[in-house]
Amino acid sequence: MKRAYLDNAATTTILPQVLEAMLPYLKDHYGNPQSLHLWGDEAREAVDHARGKVAALIGAQPEEIIFTGSGTEANNFAIKGLALAQQSKGKHAVTSAIEHFSVLHSARTLEKWGFEVTQIPVDKQGLVDPEEVAKSIREDTILVSIMHANGEVGTIQPIAEIAKVMKKTGALFHTDAVATAGTIPVDVKELGVDALSLTPNQFYGPKGVGALWLKKGVRIIPFLDGGVQEGGRRAGTENVPAIVGLGKAAELAKEEMAYRMAHLSALRDRLIGGLLSGIEHAILTGHPTQRLPGIASFCIEFIEGESMLMLLSHQGIAASSGSACTSRALKTSHVLTAIGVPPEIAQGSLLFSLGLNNSEEDVDYLLEVLPPIVDRLRQMSPLYAKFLKGQQGGR
Repeated sequence: MKRAYLDNAATTTILPQVLEAMLPYLKDHYGNPQSLHLWGDEAREAVDHARGKVAALIGAQPEEIIFTGSGTEANNFAIKGLALAQQSKGKHAVTSAIEHFSVLHSARTLEKWGFEVTQIPVDKQGLVDPEEVAKSIREDTILVSIMHANGEVGTIQPIAEIAKVMKKTGALFHTDAVATAGTIPVDVKELGVDALSLTPNQFYGPKGVGALWLKKGVRIIPFLDGGVQEGGRRAGTENVPAIVGLGKAAELAKEEMAYRMAHLSALRDRLIGGLLSGIEHAILTGHPTQRLPGIASFCIEFIEGESMLMLLSHQGIAASSGSACTSRALKTSHVLTAIGVPPEIAQGSLLFSLGLNNSEEDVDYLLEVLPPIVDRLRQMSPLYAKFLKGQQGGR
């Protein structure tokens, strides 16, 4: 059976060069970077080297990179740590309705701690209006967190424009760049942010590691108590192999960025065009052009995404319905709700996220397999039967 992995937004494979770079630190160079001997020196040098590669990917300085255990940890660290560090100036934060749960749930925790959080809406294409951000900022606003791009519908946000309207407010600006760093060009100076989260399992590096970029001079309160690792900002023995993998993945992403974007954009457009022309009552979600190169997201009317996923899996195709963090929850995606998709249509969401290993053959195989699946499920759908009855009655 042919297999096609079209779920790269959930996680990507590790490139062979990344794995090769990691292996010595899983076996021979196993020292603790904090140890004052040869083994420790080898590990510390590897961590420092990786820090420089990550910094180079996003136009930062190495000392501004804080390694974490994941993108989720980086987001938690940013939201909670920055808010606590600034609470003497105010206790109001701003975020958007389509953020990752690691941001939304962190914001909810802030509310439990006595902060007030304003959640601003997005338009039908998933875009945040910079003017809406400006209107939401008050004298006591200390933090704004808007994601760089949404990994579910693919919409890329106008972060630099938002930063401009915030310039004179005094509030800190964090962006969740998990979906963009290593995928499209990201430069912290051009974006104008104060903190940025990323993780390499979105750009062919290992899981279980991430990074928070923190602009020099910005205060943050650590939420892990322990040792002095990461300049005293993130305690815990460093995961040296994973950090090395992150560094190598960052290096390769910077070198190959133009090729990767062109490759994925071509496949994405082929998939979008083929699906919309081959399946009736299919809706593209997210911005039609201002979107990530590998993301093609849809709602297929009258049927459920879960059923389509199961039948696609039987045909060797991996995809998802909504974000990876909600795909097993069987709930309507908060992102689709935020962009105004009715619940009965949102239940039919499908997300195809393309990667370096995908080809035109993978896309064409999907376009061959999916229409019969949709037809089969619609034949069993009472919603579709009701729709057809209404169409016939209208005649």
